[in-house]
Amino acid sequence: MIPNVITEVIDLGDGRTISIETGKLAKQADGSVVVRMGDTMLLATAVSARTANPGVDFLPLTVDYREKFASSGRFPGGFFKREARPSDKEVLTMRLVDRVLRPLFPDDYHAETQVMIQLMSHDEEVMPDSLAGLAASAAIAVSDLPFPTLISEVRVARVDGKFIINPSPSQLEASDIDMMIGASADSVAMVEGEMKEISEKEMVEAIKFAHDAIKVQVAAQERMRAAVGKAMREYEGDKSNEAVYARVKEAAYDKYYAIALEGSSKQERSEKFSAVKEEVIATFTEEELAENGDLVSTYLYKVQKEAVRNVILEKGIRLDGRKTTDIRPIWCEVDYLPRTHGSAIFTRGETQALATVTLGTSREANIIDTPSEQGEERFYLHYNFPPFSTGEARPLRGTSRREVGHGNLAQRALKNMIPEDCAYTIRIVSEVLESNGSSSMATVCAGTMALLDSGVGMVKPVSGIAMGLISDDATGRWAVLSDILGDEDHLGDMDFKVTGTADGITACQMDIKIEGLRYDIMEQALEQARAGRLHILEKLTEAIPASRPQLKPNAPKIIMAYMPSQYIGPFIGPGGKNIQELQKLSKTTIVLNEVDDQGVVEILGTDQDGIDMVLAKIEALKFKPEIGETYRVKVIKIMDFGAVVEYLDAPGNEILLHVSELAWERTENVTDVVNMGDELDVKFMGIDPKTKKERVSRKALLPRPPRDENAPRPERRDDRGPRRDDRGPRRDDRGPRRDDRGPRRDDNRPPREPRPDQEESRESHNDETQE
Repeated sequence: MIPNVITEVIDLGDGRTISIETGKLAKQADGSVVVRMGDTMLLATAVSARTANPGVDFLPLTVDYREKFASSGRFPGGFFKREARPSDKEVLTMRLVDRVLRPLFPDDYHAETQVMIQLMSHDEEVMPDSLAGLAASAAIAVSDLPFPTLISEVRVARVDGKFIINPSPSQLEASDIDMMIGASADSVAMVEGEMKEISEKEMVEAIKFAHDAIKVQVAAQERMRAAVGKAMREYEGDKSNEAVYARVKEAAYDKYYAIALEGSSKQERSEKFSAVKEEVIATFTEEELAENGDLVSTYLYKVQKEAVRNVILEKGIRLDGRKTTDIRPIWCEVDYLPRTHGSAIFTRGETQALATVTLGTSREANIIDTPSEQGEERFYLHYNFPPFSTGEARPLRGTSRREVGHGNLAQRALKNMIPEDCAYTIRIVSEVLESNGSSSMATVCAGTMALLDSGVGMVKPVSGIAMGLISDDATGRWAVLSDILGDEDHLGDMDFKVTGTADGITACQMDIKIEGLRYDIMEQALEQARAGRLHILEKLTEAIPASRPQLKPNAPKIIMAYMPSQYIGPFIGPGGKNIQELQKLSKTTIVLNEVDDQGVVEILGTDQDGIDMVLAKIEALKFKPEIGETYRVKVIKIMDFGAVVEYLDAPGNEILLHVSELAWERTENVTDVVNMGDELDVKFMGIDPKTKKERVSRKALLPRPPRDENAPRPERRDDRGPRRDDRGPRRDDRGPRRDDRGPRRDDNRPPREPRPDQEESRESHNDETQE
């Protein structure tokens, strides 16, 4: 059957285009598209169950993004040579797409839904994660899934003051902004990225520029949806009972409102809310609960949410008693762990993070090897969120997507503040010990102090804050909340995290849970975030005003040294023998890389004497004596034909002092002149024309002895017998040559077999020659 292919083309306005194609691949999925830009092609599919599983009161949405190694003509690593668990980059792309799609499905749609995106062809000039959101939304658009508000995502960069949509990797490298924006045609739903200290105004301009491009992409999807012509499926939504809701609200609303107005701690507040829930449930009979028990629980949460939000909008008082702009109490401590290279504790209210810094060489860099990106990170941050941080007991299932995402945000917030000349590989680990809102921002603050405590320094310290939003469409009221609690995150309409220095923003992450966020609200949130960020920054600098002047005693020092490429082999030695022995003797870690025909040596160690030993070895290899100059040497080995000596100015640099260069007199035994450990002066004579080796001499520095007049004179020519003319006839007078004497032996005789003793003698001679 010939497929009915429908295609839409999006013009980016600068000669580049994006095409969306459906009807050719994966037709058994509810919806499938192929999105192409350049030679990058993504296949996206959407499938959803027809009915929801019993008892499910949420949307079980799974977004999966995978990059196939075949897309870039590469083999997967590992023994089995096939794609395995997703990389951190793939996980981050999944989160980017999920966070935009999830809030836009109907609240009462609870069917199992899966969106899969696969990179099938990779163009090095096109970054595939920029297209993932568009591909996901387009796959849903051509399906019958109930998703009325289509979205798209774009990456925006700024190079030389000009904004660019979906830049190439080289353009992104030169940019001071790297932001991913997800939005519908009407409102922005998600923002995430890193910046090089831009202002709040510049950030809003970048978001608006991206939103304009997204509107064009959404319009293309709408045209494709109309061309496909699928009607949205009907589904069974949540059941409702207005009488039950009214009864729950009457029994619980005032009590919830009073608790929210008290301003209590997380644990106390949770216990009181639970008590109200139990009291209300107790007013229903067993028969009523059997019929509508799930509705009672749902309505209790709805009423609690309404009461808490109204307290904030009507009274300006939050769950812990703060006003909307107040920051929770902060205390900090540095140098808490004695054996780490740097450590710090940051506590804000009921959120606490302990950060550590570890320093290493380039060998400890984080290797990135995916189909769309290869390279390494010399600065990286890992975020851990154990269950005890929220008072829970649950099994550990490895690193979660949330941990990967929060760690990446904190890493991007700090990485541009690492000095460019820092020779270390730096790993920060944040252990969240308590959590009640904004643990990722606590990680940024703790990471800043730990870096300053380590002594490696920062360009500028960085702080972070999470902002929230409570809004009411019916009345038009809204309030932006600074430093949100966990409950305010769950019950609110926005989670907006902003990090930066005193001079500008370094990273952000914004998730909107409602449609129609106005730009004036976003601008106020950014200004309020700036004030809170600067307040927190003051607390950090009170704890540690500047970077320590030097590293901790137990922290390794790293020294960079350089050598010409021809010395790399001798430095490493056969099978790495020399460098391994040197590491063992010096108690250092040595990493050697070749860059631009030059050996770059990283020496990492805590003992300065060991570092000096390695530096001396490098200088010894680079040592070049000059012809005619005198050098002090030490005898390190005695041989029959001379002594091996070592330059004192270049330990490890050895040369042979031949027996003939020891003295003017004939030397029968080397030890008659020098012995092991003797120090003496020698003159460098240059390269011996016969042996092609460097030559030194001791006798050249000694006075030449006077000639002995009584010594026998050598024979003169006249005393040595007759000359050639007196010794008989030449060849021409001695008879015929070989040609005149008849045939050779091999012309008329078989060759004679050699005698055994001759054969043995010949083999012995050949062996000696080879040796």
